[in-house]
Amino acid sequence: MSKGGAGNEGKLGNGTIVTVCLTFVIAMLGMAYAAVPLYEMFCKVTGYGGTTQRVEQASSVILDRKIKVRFDANTAPGLPWSFQPVQREIELKIGETVMVNYRARNNASFETTGQATFNVTPEATGAYFNKVQCFCFTETTLKPGEEMEMPVLFFIDPAIVDPVETKNVHTITLSYTFFPHEKTKPVASASDAGGEAAKKL
Repeated sequence: MSKGGAGNEGKLGNGTIVTVCLTFVIAMLGMAYAAVPLYEMFCKVTGYGGTTQRVEQASSVILDRKIKVRFDANTAPGLPWSFQPVQREIELKIGETVMVNYRARNNASFETTGQATFNVTPEATGAYFNKVQCFCFTETTLKPGEEMEMPVLFFIDPAIVDPVETKNVHTITLSYTFFPHEKTKPVASASDAGGEAAKKL
């Protein structure tokens, strides 16, 4: 009687251990998937890693102090584009809103789509580099041989002159890298779905 009870307890113990292990593995996988968007959100809010900020309106304060911004452009392997800034650098007042352009050309004989990633250096300036408009907010599709100029509307937050790590920065470099991107497919409407179902019937 006691032996049987001990055996049952052992089986229950093993089953509990397996359940706990599976729960732990599933929880870790969930945390791994959640970590990516949480990290991106953290970077956008803090400017960590040179991540620039997205804002809805221009600055209402312009300082009587200038800063230089340089522009860099890269394309990842697999995207047959030529991509470069129209201007290599500009000088602007801190708080002043300016527009610059990048130029991209599809060198392939077929339509291609790209998505740009971005960052600034020094990395500490990312929290003060504010974009009002940018081609990097959405994907870009170019037809064979098509060339396009793409604007970036931005300003440097006047608060950049306050922190110790940024107050003496005189030059910022804004870098973009275009990666191949699968074109977003339009979501089918309910009426279209109904029509397809009717055809099958």
